[in-house]
Amino acid sequence: MSSVKKVVLAYSGGLDTSVIVRWLQDTYNCEVVTFTADIGQGEEVEPARAKAEALGVKEIYIDDLREEFARDFVFPMFRANTIYEGEYLLGTSIARPLIAKRLIEIANETGADAISHGATGKGNDQVRFELGAYALKPGIQVIAPWREWDLTSRETLMEYCAEHDIPVDYANSKKKSPYSMDANLLHISYEGGNLEDPWWEAEDPDMWRWSVSPEEAPDQPTYLELSYQKGDIVAINGEAMSPATVLETLNKIGGANGVGRLDIVENRYVGMKSRGCYETPGGTIMLKAHRGIESLTLDREAAHLKDELMPRYAKLVYNGYWWSPERKMLQAAIDASQEHVNGEVRVKLYKGSVSVVGRRSPDSLFDEAIATFEDDAGAYDQKDAEGFIRLNALRMRIAADKGRNIL
Repeated sequence: MSSVKKVVLAYSGGLDTSVIVRWLQDTYNCEVVTFTADIGQGEEVEPARAKAEALGVKEIYIDDLREEFARDFVFPMFRANTIYEGEYLLGTSIARPLIAKRLIEIANETGADAISHGATGKGNDQVRFELGAYALKPGIQVIAPWREWDLTSRETLMEYCAEHDIPVDYANSKKKSPYSMDANLLHISYEGGNLEDPWWEAEDPDMWRWSVSPEEAPDQPTYLELSYQKGDIVAINGEAMSPATVLETLNKIGGANGVGRLDIVENRYVGMKSRGCYETPGGTIMLKAHRGIESLTLDREAAHLKDELMPRYAKLVYNGYWWSPERKMLQAAIDASQEHVNGEVRVKLYKGSVSVVGRRSPDSLFDEAIATFEDDAGAYDQKDAEGFIRLNALRMRIAADKGRNIL
């Protein structure tokens, strides 16, 4: 402990991280630097400055990382059509490598010996933060208070605040949120409370923050036209937008149409199963639309190879290996596949559903002359199919001739 002189803490300004500031000061007798990231969580982050100052913090970082988050993390992930365990769009997972990166950058700028975070010892985030930190600065020390202290509940945290004169917002101190929530530009998640019973249906509308229920969505569909360049959305309905603005816009429109709600039980990296609910309106639209433009522009085998690689890529993101060599290798292959993923996709949003209803591209591989059911004027010789089929059946015919029973 005596070797730690300065620590950079990922600081939200909430109860947990406010306690962590004082706990680090008292336990390690060190200086604390706070870092608060605005990644589109929808809450004002500047009040964290006053809270940190009240705790005696001298070096305070509050950074707007929304564009970097969308451009360098969310968009590259969506080029891979990434989903974890068939459903989860990785909204929490993809934010952690950016926060880890910035923690290390600030540690280097301030000469800090260590970083710290408020993730618990039961979750995935501790792994994601720390794997990222070690990949970017191998010698950094990591302090994870939830793995060290004896504070085990909100009540004990409040008692600690009272004993150590830690200022806590009165309203928040008297009102216990039933859920553990995490939000950023890509999603908002809900865990804990009644959700710990997998049979309990998520309450509506009390829990959901970003979307109306599909039943309450408009009776008329909403149409959007999304423009793609090299696999990334660059405009909506003809209006050019930055990556962060794309996400903000799609979240608003998707949420208004009941799009993007998810209720799953997932397998955490640490070994346990966890039930969570997620709202990812913009990401849900992006995934569907991206597959739509790829269906027109990607070669068949390239598309199939991407689908084979995607679960591995998703697992790397979920488990915290964003900064690993294997993720970078997969990203290079994915990005190379996007060279000709250009054009427009028209999507229809209706009562929670997203449908691709049109797609066009200057790089389209769709050849109407060959695909048509009408007279193709000799563009495709159907007699060629006979030899193709016979050659592909050859191994099975040989096995059958040798008496191999396949029934």
